[in-house]
Amino acid sequence: MLDTQDYTKMTLEELKEEEKKIKSQRVLMGVFIGFLLGIAIYSASNKGFILPVILLIVAFLVGRRNSQTMKNLQTEITRRKNGE
Repeated sequence: MLDTQDYTKMTLEELKEEEKKIKSQRVLMGVFIGFLLGIAIYSASNKGFILPVILLIVAFLVGRRNSQTMKNLQTEITRRKNGE
């Protein structure tokens, strides 16, 4: 997930496969973000401050990156379909 792929060099079939893979990872990302938020809430309720802030930032960054990757992929698929 940390590697960035150049979607312009992929075929339409490869783009659709990548889209399926990313969609299947959505549930896992949701569980991971929920887990981080749960730890942050627990830590905040036990007089912690730094850990919840760090966990909330990490959860935000993970969610944003996943969303941006999916958006870029769907944009490229749409561009290819309209271009043909």
